[in-house]
Amino acid sequence: MIAPRKRLVYALGYLELGLARDARAELARLSVEERKTPQAMAVLVELAMAEDDWTQVIRLAPRVTDVAPGVERSWIAWSYALRELGKIEEARAVLLRGAHVIEEPTVLVDYNLACYDCLLGDRETAKRRLTRVFKREPGWRSQAAADPDLGDMDLAEVT
Repeated sequence: MIAPRKRLVYALGYLELGLARDARAELARLSVEERKTPQAMAVLVELAMAEDDWTQVIRLAPRVTDVAPGVERSWIAWSYALRELGKIEEARAVLLRGAHVIEEPTVLVDYNLACYDCLLGDRETAKRRLTRVFKREPGWRSQAAADPDLGDMDLAEVT
């Protein structure tokens, strides 16, 4: 008998290898109750992200953030799924809410918020956020230069 915790590790491993079908099969071996745990729901969010199933991400990620609000990944996934569905204002609102409770936010929080700000026409706020990103992680400048969400923003103005 394989422990549920181990099955979750296996499912994540399959996802890292791009084997979503195998990850789904591994998760299907969990009981209904085991699939309701925050750890399993977080893996189900990852599976939905891998399959571009934005509706499922939006259904599951809030449940994960309710039980583990300080963990960044579910906030990022939730807001990203909203963005993929064209719900930019909602994406921004979700990630702003998460930014206040995430225990150790990475630059991805500010970066994604900068993208949402830019898409919503608030270029000055986007520039301020990108400034913070580039100060923490200068390598993100090249990612930003190729990001269509940042449109024609002049990154030379972002110091």
